[in-house]
Amino acid sequence: MIVGEIKSQIDSIWNDFWSGGLSNPLSVMEQITYLLFIKRLDELHTREEAKAATLQIPMERRIFPEGRDGRGDEEMRKLGGRPYDDLRWSRFKMFEPKEMFKIVDEHVFPFLREKVAAEGSLARHMKEARNAIPSAALLAKVVDKLDKVKMDDRDTKGDVYEYMLGMIASAGQNGQFRTPRHIIKLMVELTEPTPKDIICDPAAGTCGFLVGAGEFLRDKHPEIFRDPKLRKHFHDEAFHGFDFDPTMLRIGSMNMILHGIENPVIEARDSLSEDIADEKERYSLILANPPFAGSLDYEATAKDLQQTVKTKKTELLFLALFLRLLRTGGRAAVIVPDGVLFGSSTAHKAIRKLLVDDNKLDAVISLPSGVFRPYAGVSTAILVFTKTGVGGTDHVWFYDMKADGFSLDDKRQALLPEEKQGPTPATTLSDEEHDKNNLPDVLMRWEERNGAERERPRTAQSFCVPKADIAKDGAYDLSINRYKHAIHAEVIHESPAEIIAKLKLLEGEISDGLAKLEEMVG
Repeated sequence: MIVGEIKSQIDSIWNDFWSGGLSNPLSVMEQITYLLFIKRLDELHTREEAKAATLQIPMERRIFPEGRDGRGDEEMRKLGGRPYDDLRWSRFKMFEPKEMFKIVDEHVFPFLREKVAAEGSLARHMKEARNAIPSAALLAKVVDKLDKVKMDDRDTKGDVYEYMLGMIASAGQNGQFRTPRHIIKLMVELTEPTPKDIICDPAAGTCGFLVGAGEFLRDKHPEIFRDPKLRKHFHDEAFHGFDFDPTMLRIGSMNMILHGIENPVIEARDSLSEDIADEKERYSLILANPPFAGSLDYEATAKDLQQTVKTKKTELLFLALFLRLLRTGGRAAVIVPDGVLFGSSTAHKAIRKLLVDDNKLDAVISLPSGVFRPYAGVSTAILVFTKTGVGGTDHVWFYDMKADGFSLDDKRQALLPEEKQGPTPATTLSDEEHDKNNLPDVLMRWEERNGAERERPRTAQSFCVPKADIAKDGAYDLSINRYKHAIHAEVIHESPAEIIAKLKLLEGEISDGLAKLEEMVG
């Protein structure tokens, strides 16, 4: 989390964009992403120069070629264009605003689109890069302030970018792209990624799930970075994300890179419409919160998904997609709307039957209905399952989460200090604090799902339900309320004879009182 000077610097840059005429938060984020990418290219080039000078060898990778770019006004083109060296962040930041704007707009952005877009994950998404900063004064101000933000280490770079992504959400727009980070961390902890996993989010957005998995691997498996094969796998092969929004592809890729994942595979793909034959059974772990507010025409849906479940509903199609993408033994933790758990249509029942009978459904974790406020008030749940193709569901573990550490209204204010937030707080929570943050308890009880949790009564916050109970009526209902038993307090009622006797006594007292009143009046 960023605080103090860096936070003030980012807030100031954001305000400059706003007052300079660029008020759409997503557009601001996109322009900052371009500038950070341009800055990073210069840093990589500088590193290569230093390495070549130290070893006294030619540069292995020259990002900015020698010579000139052949662009510019007539006078500049006579000279062969602008020197490529002028396109480097460390050079153009020294020019006065008008000249800097000209270099960035007429030379740097075309360079990104034509030369750089052939290399690397993020670079591929720069083909449509356009400068939307409206004035030279604003560009100069933003370049100067970004240059002063000290983002020397990976943690700071990642935190800065996460903070800006949060600003998109808090601005009240595009919140659909962002799953709360503590919920992502919970899902990552539940699935425990391993160094050899191939991880996919088919609805990647800003790549929050992939970043979360990467951070988990860094913390729990530092051996990755001492083993050349594991290190290469981590940077080049472990992380895959799909999205069809070009802006999200750029922002998501930059988020991954700033969190220290050098070459993630973030691809432009409409997950539900395109044939996934080349991706089938490729992944060992899926983490996702897919969009679930819509329907697709049958004609627009990939044929192999329709073979799994005949439906137009995106939330059901995504579950079918996850099963297709997972290899045998692969795990998934995904967020679904509550309707998936109890919907009565043939397609709803079919997808639940597929999870319970043909694969291994491990858990259904009911989330508080305010988790996605203020963007959506829909009730949701986390499904955790393993693809087997031959069944394996024995008991399904249910957890009824009541609190996630934040208020469940539109303000979503923190109810506990930061060190007591999330699924792995720095200190143990008291009972009172547990009532405000159930996430650590979810993890603790999840570990006992095959042991002590089997003995819990169905009146508890979590419990296990045998597969036979779920399958017995053919509905495969997965809503927790179907199985949870309410606690009814015993109320002892008096017998009718006692009640009648009391009524007669009261009646006699009333009659005596009325008689005395008449005597007094008389």
